[in-house]
Amino acid sequence: MEWHETLTVVYLVATLTLRIIALGVVPEGRRPSSSMSWLMLILLVPEIGFPLYLLIGSPYVRGRRKLIQHGANEVIAAHSQGLPLVPSAAGPSPALHSLIAMNHRLTGLPCVSGQHLGTYDTAEGLYQAMAAAVDQAEDFCHVEYYIMAWDDATDVFFASLVAAVERGVKVRLLLDHLGSRAYPGWKQFQKRMTAAGIDWHLMMPLLPLRGRWRRPDLRNHRKMLIIDGKVGFIGSHNVIDPFYGSQKNVRIGREWLDLSIKLDGQVVNQLEAVFATDWFTETGERLDVPEPVSEKEMLGGIDNALQLVPSGPGFPTEPNRNQFVQLMHQATRTLTVTSPYFVPDESLLTAIIGAAYRGVEVELFVGEQADQFLVGHAQRSYYTALLEAGVKIMLYPAPTVLHAKYCTIDGAVGVLGSSNMDFRSFALNYETMLLTFGGDLTQMLLDNDAAYRGVSRELTLAEWAGQPWYSRYVNNVCRLTSAVM
Repeated sequence: MEWHETLTVVYLVATLTLRIIALGVVPEGRRPSSSMSWLMLILLVPEIGFPLYLLIGSPYVRGRRKLIQHGANEVIAAHSQGLPLVPSAAGPSPALHSLIAMNHRLTGLPCVSGQHLGTYDTAEGLYQAMAAAVDQAEDFCHVEYYIMAWDDATDVFFASLVAAVERGVKVRLLLDHLGSRAYPGWKQFQKRMTAAGIDWHLMMPLLPLRGRWRRPDLRNHRKMLIIDGKVGFIGSHNVIDPFYGSQKNVRIGREWLDLSIKLDGQVVNQLEAVFATDWFTETGERLDVPEPVSEKEMLGGIDNALQLVPSGPGFPTEPNRNQFVQLMHQATRTLTVTSPYFVPDESLLTAIIGAAYRGVEVELFVGEQADQFLVGHAQRSYYTALLEAGVKIMLYPAPTVLHAKYCTIDGAVGVLGSSNMDFRSFALNYETMLLTFGGDLTQMLLDNDAAYRGVSRELTLAEWAGQPWYSRYVNNVCRLTSAVM
């Protein structure tokens, strides 16, 4: 047998063996859709599938980062140990109470109280509000965002951070490495922060030449600001101009539309605890988290019952996804969902379609045009099933990118924060979502729905049925790739 024939036989035997192994290994602890996508890639193109699976196939962190996250989860739980599961004045329904108990079991964080101090849908308004809050800082400012850039729009915020440092305030800043480096002025941004005395660090850094390698698909997508442990901001905004540094976007009018809020009260302590865990993970420095402030005796108006739900690869139970699924199962009258990237797994799709079949009025607000090719087409692959079930799909007009992330249930419960409704946000990204009821935040979300509804158009089943065959083909192919984790 010639040498090349021998190599061919060895290759065939090896790939066949690995294929057989993959059939029993890949599905373990994985959703069926994700398993099928990985197996198809491995079976059809083993030269690509095997190395890719070894690199990014696991949805969980391992090694040092896993140990740190485990310890951090215990710290979070211990910090909230003395608090009741829900504020005494909250009075959630039995179903909602069971959801809060589930969130507490999965994250260690109870339901607490907090005041809603402001809502911001424009980047300009948010950055000015954040700057004003920083100007009042006396002790520290903790900043954590997926994407950050020091540009004309964000200068008011960064100028306030610089001024805070100059008057002795400790400014700690975390930003995702891959999330931020793709935008103009990245190197200069780093130099300006260092020169200003800001203590900044990269989240999930990819610096192999410095011995800092992380899986490129696991990212920190959280977005929050904490001032002195007393005031916090959370939402969907990144800290960058609303056109994301692109002159092309400026020319065509493509800007990102987001939603963020300002809070105080006990929930700020939970935000601080999450920041402290991320800070320790990236720096090794332990931060003292202040004791929770006194519980509000009354709820209503700007006083809300709130539960922070952090999630990510360090939470193998996927608290974020489980929360969404349970809330949709609980809906009896209305359910609204706003997400820029709606790529549900089997459980979430079943929950939202099941709600529609039960007679719940379900509305899905999405952008008419997505900014990401694969995710945008994957999202469209679900439209037929949703429309046939009676879900109203409301298309926010292009070229605006609808980037807000929230939902409402029965006009009484809301969830908002950084998480999209897709595989990546549920399993691969570190996220923070906020459950709210009993105050004015849910009504604010409903009012926001009304504003979106006023400018959006409804996608009908008849219109969608007229899409060309090749469009459906592309949608379905992208649907498969979206499940690869």
